[in-house]
Amino acid sequence: MQTTHKTISVRTNRRCQMMDITAQVAEAVAESGVQNGTVLVFCPHTTAAITINENADPDVQHDLLLTLEELLPKNRPGYRHSEGNSDAHVKTSLVGANELVMIENGRLKLGTWQSVFFCEFDGPRTRRVHIQVTGTSSHR
Repeated sequence: MQTTHKTISVRTNRRCQMMDITAQVAEAVAESGVQNGTVLVFCPHTTAAITINENADPDVQHDLLLTLEELLPKNRPGYRHSEGNSDAHVKTSLVGANELVMIENGRLKLGTWQSVFFCEFDGPRTRRVHIQVTGTSSHR
């Protein structure tokens, strides 16, 4: 069993945005040499998240962000956090800080329409995403 780590940088250009990072995750898996195992994708920020969702239609990303904004508007009355980004903290807690994806034969075992997305809720910013690949490198 082996474990490798990689950190990638993600630059967002809007306050709320979803960016497909599947290619970077797949690259980390390929670089690791792991053939079978798991990859953990972790966001170390309190106002950004990681999720898996549809990659075929960009309207899905739009609809997810629209719904989160409707449920948790930026200027919701009653927020107390002085930085003005309470909505981003709540969105991050709801979406989650990480995703775990299986690796089979050196490839991400995602569904046909699935991608790994970095979710920005308090941008634009430059963020980090940690990728940890764990598994076996070959069949013996």
